[in-house]
Amino acid sequence: MPTFEEITRHTDPDPTENPWVDGPPRAETVVIVAYDPRWPDRFQLLANDIRAVLGEAALEVEHVGSTAVAGLAAKDVVDIDLTVADPTDEPSYVPALEALGYVLTVREPSFHEHRCLRLGEPRVNLHVFGPESPEIIRHRMFRDWLREHPEDRALYERAKREAVPGGGGVMDYNIRKQRVIREIYDRLFRAAGML
Repeated sequence: MPTFEEITRHTDPDPTENPWVDGPPRAETVVIVAYDPRWPDRFQLLANDIRAVLGEAALEVEHVGSTAVAGLAAKDVVDIDLTVADPTDEPSYVPALEALGYVLTVREPSFHEHRCLRLGEPRVNLHVFGPESPEIIRHRMFRDWLREHPEDRALYERAKREAVPGGGGVMDYNIRKQRVIREIYDRLFRAAGML
């Protein structure tokens, strides 16, 4: 189990590490859409497929990110956290997910051995972590906090909308909203007695 210090630490990517498995994806225009009440059902179907092909290798499958927060505008991309025993053991899960159409796009050894697989239709970012990763706890805490705190949900939505102008791709968009994300994280960590 990660320590409070590990969970509350904000981690930046290693600038010397190239995370792209086959080069960076082509640039996409970031589009924020109104909350779609169908997103939870879409996640459930996707999760069922993931569990079906991975069986016991899928320790946990969680809906995270903005599409998991009712009422929050978001990109029309479902984010899923998949917990496996060892993310570095790619043969134990990547081929089965590729059979569903997922493509391994990100490999970040320095970031808790994070792997990300992308599905084109419907759009999915499938984040793979091990059971000891603090990120899976962070993602769930952030999701649950936004579900229960409408003022921070509204703050985050404003930050997302303000991050869209300025050009660049998704990574640029993510950097522009990072200050608000970390502000909310710090608030929720203090409320949980972790800071």
